[in-house]
Amino acid sequence: MSIKSPTPEQLRTVADDLGLSLSDDDVAEFGGMMAATLRDYYGPLDALPDNIPEVTYPRTPGHRPGAEEDPLHAWYVKSTVTGAASGKLAGNRVVLKDNICLAGVPMMNGASTLEGYVPDVDATVVTRILDAGGEIAGKAHCEYFCFSGGSHTNATGATHNPHKRGYSAGGSSSGCAALVGAGEIEMAIGGDQGGSIRAPASFCGVYGMKATHGLVPYTGVMPIELTLDHVGPMTGTVADNALLLEVVAGADGLDPRQYAPQTAAYTEALGRDLAGLKIGIVAEGFDWPHSQPDVDAKVRAAADRLAGLGATVSDISLPMHRLGMNIWLPMGVEGATELMMKGNGFGTNWRGLYVTSLLDAHSAWRGNANSLSEILKLGIMLGQYMHRYYHGHYYAKAQNLSRQLRAVYDEALAEYDLLLMPTCAIKAPPLPPESPTRLESMSPGFDPITNTAPFDATGHPAMNIPCGMSEGLPIGMMLIAKHWDETTIYRAAHAFEQSADWKQI
Repeated sequence: MSIKSPTPEQLRTVADDLGLSLSDDDVAEFGGMMAATLRDYYGPLDALPDNIPEVTYPRTPGHRPGAEEDPLHAWYVKSTVTGAASGKLAGNRVVLKDNICLAGVPMMNGASTLEGYVPDVDATVVTRILDAGGEIAGKAHCEYFCFSGGSHTNATGATHNPHKRGYSAGGSSSGCAALVGAGEIEMAIGGDQGGSIRAPASFCGVYGMKATHGLVPYTGVMPIELTLDHVGPMTGTVADNALLLEVVAGADGLDPRQYAPQTAAYTEALGRDLAGLKIGIVAEGFDWPHSQPDVDAKVRAAADRLAGLGATVSDISLPMHRLGMNIWLPMGVEGATELMMKGNGFGTNWRGLYVTSLLDAHSAWRGNANSLSEILKLGIMLGQYMHRYYHGHYYAKAQNLSRQLRAVYDEALAEYDLLLMPTCAIKAPPLPPESPTRLESMSPGFDPITNTAPFDATGHPAMNIPCGMSEGLPIGMMLIAKHWDETTIYRAAHAFEQSADWKQI
């Protein structure tokens, strides 16, 4: 990329953007100064090779499967990237959410404006999976820039629920959940900023872990909002989930979201009894105005089952949980507008790895903004409105209040080992019609994430555990633990899993 000095017209445009008025003499003088700076400093920088991680395992671009090969419309690309000859993941296949960079394999993050982009780096989670002997089986569809709790906003079409065609697989890790739920793949890596691992896991009946913020490096994954970004395992069993987290967790030196992460041998939590474990059933996680009675009932029955397995289970009240969405929303909407969209996915003011090829490709969204999904248009218009007229005040206030919300959960977790509530207050809803109205395209709105989003804001580990079926659709229970205490979640989740076939509960 060669850097050109600004023309007088370009310099006036830049000045207008900043509210500056320039005379002809100003334009000439500033233009000369800028040209010298670009020549003397940016020129040599441009000539240097970028400092990005080396790609070590061979791969091919793969192929995009047709309808016969992909009945749920869950795959974006099928590919085979073989890792080391041995390791913890030897014999295991892993699919990646399509916001995760896999060098040499196309990535569109569900968006028409990014279609055609091919990353030049592997995300850290990719390298760790391959180093552990795993195989990357390809990329799974996700929602348009991961900005939906449904499974119908991907530019190529909707992903179907593996248990009931015509119903949502949840979002935004829709393809991952559908493929694991259908038994087509054993393991997946999804992403979660408001519930995008746990909500589709609940809808599709899979185990989805949003670990403590910063435990799993987000390096090489397209960001949405730095304080909310999480990536983690989605699997068909608790054992596979613990194993996959064991492989991908830990600092990589490239992600400033990682604040001295505390890892553990998560698989050692499997097979332990629940004697002495204290679980608090959070009343405010139930009986939302949009809650479905069968969901609440199944989750309460699951809590009773945990009690029967030896845990002490008690009802508790955390009123501030009901304000979690109010705190999360400005962080998610205003933060995503500034970082993911206006900041071309990476923004400034942090020391992590910038995938410059992705930044360049994503910046093209401005030339085709009318193609964005309807819910993303609403989100970024709201975010821009709040920044233009309220100057980031409510984003800042939400960040301040997130620490208070975290303290509320921490206080409860000082007395209880785990908190318990429905993952989603609802089961998977029907997909919108093929040509939906704008209102229909917004479905299911925030209904799936009222319980999940608060824990993105506070960073607590939280996991979906399938706990029953109703009307042919899965229901999920969510367990929440102290920061860095994923082990206790796995202990309870595995005991519950082994106690019965969740589909028969």
